[in-house]
Amino acid sequence: MAATNINRVVLTGNLTRDPVLRTLPSGTSVCEMRIGCNTRTKNSDGEWGDKPNFFPIKVYGAHGENCARWLKKGRPIAVDGKLLWREWEAQDGSTRHETDIIADNVQFLGSREGTEGDGTDYREEYGAVPVGAIAADGQPDDSDDIPF
Repeated sequence: MAATNINRVVLTGNLTRDPVLRTLPSGTSVCEMRIGCNTRTKNSDGEWGDKPNFFPIKVYGAHGENCARWLKKGRPIAVDGKLLWREWEAQDGSTRHETDIIADNVQFLGSREGTEGDGTDYREEYGAVPVGAIAADGQPDDSDDIPF
């Protein structure tokens, strides 16, 4: 029996720039973002400090369009997705590589203004639609038909 491979990434952090939305030749929308996440490490003196890490994120289709519409630089998000590693030869003959995170789900954290814990539901106040809440016709899924 073969072993099962798992390619899963879960990150929380803040956007380091505004999302960029583009359209592929196939007509599919793709939103490109960059997230910054801190890692706590001890320095040579034994004191704790934050080390920033930056990751490129790609979100396809309607999910990507929502991210481009509602997210801005500095906004906290949670990303659930998978790693995609690419390699190519640059014009100068050197080998380049890049690791992207292909998001399956992006959750908008905090408020739109970047303040957390004020009790505001950004979806109600700003009309934002959380990623994953889009019906097949591209409209928000407002149904209350929850089976539990």
